[in-house]
Amino acid sequence: MYLGVDLGGTNIAIGVVTDAGQILTKDSVPTIRTRPYPEIVADMAKLCEKVTADAGLTLDDIQAIGIGSPGSIDNKNGIVEYANNLQFHHAAIAEELRKHIDKPINLENDANAAAYGEYRINGEGASSFIFITLGTGVGGGIIIDGKIYRGFNGAGGELGHLTLVHKGEPCTCGNLGCWESYASVTALIRQTREAIIAHPESAMNELIAGDLDKVSGRTSFNAARQGDVTAQKVVNQYIEYVASGLLGVVNVFQPEIVAIGGGISREGDFLLKPIQEYVEKYGYNKYMPRTTIKTATLFGDAGIIGAALAAQ
Repeated sequence: MYLGVDLGGTNIAIGVVTDAGQILTKDSVPTIRTRPYPEIVADMAKLCEKVTADAGLTLDDIQAIGIGSPGSIDNKNGIVEYANNLQFHHAAIAEELRKHIDKPINLENDANAAAYGEYRINGEGASSFIFITLGTGVGGGIIIDGKIYRGFNGAGGELGHLTLVHKGEPCTCGNLGCWESYASVTALIRQTREAIIAHPESAMNELIAGDLDKVSGRTSFNAARQGDVTAQKVVNQYIEYVASGLLGVVNVFQPEIVAIGGGISREGDFLLKPIQEYVEKYGYNKYMPRTTIKTATLFGDAGIIGAALAAQ
């Protein structure tokens, strides 16, 4: 048995996970990210003990603990070198947790952990697998020969910060024109609001009752399904942003499988099919086997499962 920890800016989610990737029990507590990291880790330790007890186990039954955290990760030493949304600077997470629970601990970037979870459960034995998550940002994880690719310095896999548009929209990383600035759900919400302001007659405006604060990632998709022309333009442009960035990733890595996750992936074929068609049409590889592009299936559990299995 393993413990998988998904450390986020809002919540700490932890589950007891079997060798096969099944979650037996899980729970979460608020992160309260303004605190010093030892306080956050103390709550993490308490929750580890709770979910273990909820599964009818003791910590003696746990072989190792895996943690997925935002930020630049020193996997070898279990340190979060920098995570802006958690205000972590050289945070020795693994060492701190071992003060509470004396177990082997593996620390991964959260997107890498989620990618590994999707790979282990839905990778179909592929030798190369890339996971893209569309959410607040655009996260990515790369699996090569069954192993997480971290780069020589642990910072590899930041696919959301490929430059999509030269001197384009500002990104939270400080750069301009990142793929994340166009293909994240945050970007989709911005694009939807701009379209509603320009076209108040759109069905999107009706769906939000004229309140721009109610715009979500699904607003444009829901209106597009109703036949609203403005919403269809928003959706089509957003999908092209996603597909264009993904095309670059596929051209570079030629992975066997790409899995797209995040809440927006629940749109299913309405999102997936145009992406598949775009990559098929414009991909550099014309004459050899093509990358399979599909939706992820673990959703919110990917981080817990992946962190735990990476600890194996």
